[in-house]
Amino acid sequence: MDKKYKLIRSKFLIPLSRKIGTETRIEDGYLLTEGGLIKEVGKYSPKIGERIIHEYGDKLQIIGAEKNDNYKEKDIICLNGVVLPGFIKAHAHDHETLIKGIAKDECLTDWLDHSANVLTRFLDNKKNELKERLDKNPYLLVFLKARLDDIYYGITSTLNHLCNASKYNGEDVIEANTIAGTKMVLAVGSQDRNQDPYILSTPEEEVKRLNDLYNAFGNKDRIWVIPGPNEVFSNSAEMLKELKQWARDHNTLFHVHSSEEPRTTAWFYEQYDMSPTQYLYNAGILDENTIIAHQVNNTPIDLALLKKTGAKVAHNPLANTILGSGMPPIIEMLEKGIQIAIGTDGLGSSDDQNILAAARLVSQYQKAYHKDASLLPAQQVLEMITVIPAEMLKLNAGSLDVGKDADFIVIDITRPNLVPTRVDNVVENLIWSSNGSEVRWVVVDGKILKDDYKIITLDEDEIKDNIQYMSELLIEYKKMCPEIRASGARQAI
Repeated sequence: MDKKYKLIRSKFLIPLSRKIGTETRIEDGYLLTEGGLIKEVGKYSPKIGERIIHEYGDKLQIIGAEKNDNYKEKDIICLNGVVLPGFIKAHAHDHETLIKGIAKDECLTDWLDHSANVLTRFLDNKKNELKERLDKNPYLLVFLKARLDDIYYGITSTLNHLCNASKYNGEDVIEANTIAGTKMVLAVGSQDRNQDPYILSTPEEEVKRLNDLYNAFGNKDRIWVIPGPNEVFSNSAEMLKELKQWARDHNTLFHVHSSEEPRTTAWFYEQYDMSPTQYLYNAGILDENTIIAHQVNNTPIDLALLKKTGAKVAHNPLANTILGSGMPPIIEMLEKGIQIAIGTDGLGSSDDQNILAAARLVSQYQKAYHKDASLLPAQQVLEMITVIPAEMLKLNAGSLDVGKDADFIVIDITRPNLVPTRVDNVVENLIWSSNGSEVRWVVVDGKILKDDYKIITLDEDEIKDNIQYMSELLIEYKKMCPEIRASGARQAI
């Protein structure tokens, strides 16, 4: 039976709190939760432990200790790990699980046509066959695999961009999120031009889709529905304006890809005589509630518009490097006061959901490019996957403060790659030495999702078997699928 109060004590605790200073590092720290909220946090002492046991008795569960209804202070073991807020992913695509590595060494638009658009055809054309064989909607299965990936890497919240044909399957991604126990800002995609005709819709159809999901699930725990037009190049000004008005009417965020790949960005300028960023600005889209994914290829005017409007950027270094899109001018953006958080993009374009690896790459790239080792220290990029995206996504999470949601993780520092870890290097080890597999516990809203390395809300073996089977069918389907030339500049080739 799940206990109302949960207590954890660990060798290190990193609150990432704006109240006490995000750089605070606590030795022998503890965290007490009540229901879904943090009740206490600070430095542990035997007196504190005795008080907590006395006050909460058989309603208390001590994480890492054997379950007991009559704990003693000696049962409050100090885990050899670090407790910190759950990671928050500022941009991803849950539907891409099956296209991991199927289009290799290609730029974005080639990759879209050779992987993402092939996946769309496969899942829709084989839907009934797969459902009969696997007894579940194939979209639900790929969404469950994405939730499995997130919990494995300690990601407790994500902005999931539901694009391409996945936009027709919002109920499945919400079901997967509910089963897993994670949190999701669900950006519902749209396209009405310059994309595969198979997935084009009108503004009226996209608004209806948003309304249907919002009305059905807008008040559901751990889900926030927002507009998410796919790319600027695949959405007309009419579409963008309709969806932005919807966001304003419903007081939600707004999410869109922009200026991701250099060839497509240059093609867009030739087509519309302005950059994608200027196009968004002229359509009245940019403001403090707009989150732009990628924003790699910029002009000085673009950066000035982002600064002027308060629009925010979700940076995805793994996909940007793998697809050869380049990297955004992160240092210049930060100097201008543009808020930036880190995402992983989809599993198809990044090949990994290891958000610590993404944070490491952000820092490494900028240090090397600018030939300045002082840029983006470990502390700063750690904040870009915790407290900063929490603020950007308006979540009551991202830091270990009293009254915040009880979303936290425990990272095992006994792994060889994390030895030695001390209070002075614990943050640096997380960014520079972790390989992402050291996440031992994951807790969301006070509910344990991963318990001593075992994910308990999902059937890991069944999910992996189903995804392996589906991926092998996809490869065979791809061999027979006609060449697709639908994404952006590829239509003109």
